[in-house]
Amino acid sequence: MTTPKGLAAHRFGYGPRAGRLPDHAPAALLGKRDRMLKVWPGQSTEQVLMKMAKDRQADRDAANPEIRRKIKRVSFMEGKRQALVNARLELARAVDSDDSYRERLVRFWADHFTVIARGASQLPMTTAFADDVIRPNITGRFATLLRAAITHPAMLTYLNQSSSVGPDSVFGQRVGRGLNENLARELLELHTLGVDGGYTQTDVRQAALLLTGLSVNVEKGTVYLDKRAEPGAETVLGKSYGGARKARIEDIYQLLDDLAVHPATARHISWKLAVHFVSDTPDRALIEDLAAIWLKTGGDLLAVSTALSEHPAANRPALEKARQPFDFIVAALRALDVGGQQITGWNDATLRRIALNPMAAMGQTWQEPNGPDGWEEDFSRWITPQALATRIDWGIQMPRRLRKTLPDARNFVDMALADMADDDLLRLVARSETGAEGVGLVLASPRFNRR
Repeated sequence: MTTPKGLAAHRFGYGPRAGRLPDHAPAALLGKRDRMLKVWPGQSTEQVLMKMAKDRQADRDAANPEIRRKIKRVSFMEGKRQALVNARLELARAVDSDDSYRERLVRFWADHFTVIARGASQLPMTTAFADDVIRPNITGRFATLLRAAITHPAMLTYLNQSSSVGPDSVFGQRVGRGLNENLARELLELHTLGVDGGYTQTDVRQAALLLTGLSVNVEKGTVYLDKRAEPGAETVLGKSYGGARKARIEDIYQLLDDLAVHPATARHISWKLAVHFVSDTPDRALIEDLAAIWLKTGGDLLAVSTALSEHPAANRPALEKARQPFDFIVAALRALDVGGQQITGWNDATLRRIALNPMAAMGQTWQEPNGPDGWEEDFSRWITPQALATRIDWGIQMPRRLRKTLPDARNFVDMALADMADDDLLRLVARSETGAEGVGLVLASPRFNRR
């Protein structure tokens, strides 16, 4: 079977933009600068923390409870407002990018290191986390990405690391605070080794003890508080970290560096990449080849991502994955030639009507996965009767709201799918009674909703 020219753009990107396919291989631009972050910049982690610190200080300085309530309401609304600004930015980047594989990888890694805001005032931190941690590190070594993700204020806050205190530390003995294993458990189970990675509950507890001392301060961001750190050495996977000397953050870094190049980590994340981009049941050879490159290069993510996009098992024509709701809407906007300028000009009601509400109805509420393991991957999770009905309705209704004049439906097949359309879809579109119906048929088709 001949491999369609448009396959790579669909599988490793968001499809063509108004019929224009990339003139380069998916990974060709990964080694270059992140152009979309420069075109559509967002708030940094430092800026978000400064705003949170300012609100906290205003609350402390408030003269009475009514003023405090007002400050909290304003902070709540400003957090919600900035989250909507960020949603526009993330849509604009994905829609405008000529480097769609990078955008898809950013979303993969942001999901791998899922953080969920605890309260509206923290909502802007989710995009800041992706911009400051994920985007700069997706083509470097995994150890660098892992360090940045695990020690970022968003991760430490989400997994309650600030409440974790070494029981025998100076602070722990004085106030009787105890250990919180959340970060350690997700570090081993989700972020590195995987659930079958060979660690035990003892390893989780020892890692949690080693991680004590990591905390968050809204004025300073991530801090290391040695008086909260458990004294002595901890042993994780048979290796000792720390010792008789004063506890220090470098011991945590050493654990993260070791986990980053562990064979179980290589296998686990290679499997996750293959599942996300290729198939819910990926070819074993694909996983083994990616893991081998991971171990050979010390977790070089550019090498692994390039190998994934070029692997024969990842370029078979069978479309075994479902586009998740965000991906579906981005791909549709690109096909309709809707640009970032138009998206960032939407008011809040328009943003909700065109993107956020439909995404939620399709099963993917914006920045609200069910837990630290992120969004599910199974095809059946996304293609349900209710979700499919929403996709069909979106395909029929939204194009007319997005464009004054719709393209001819027969031309739109090429705009949306390039050479990916099958004969059944071409016949259906040719028989459509209106242009809107034809465009809707393309967007609702299995070919468009699969990748």
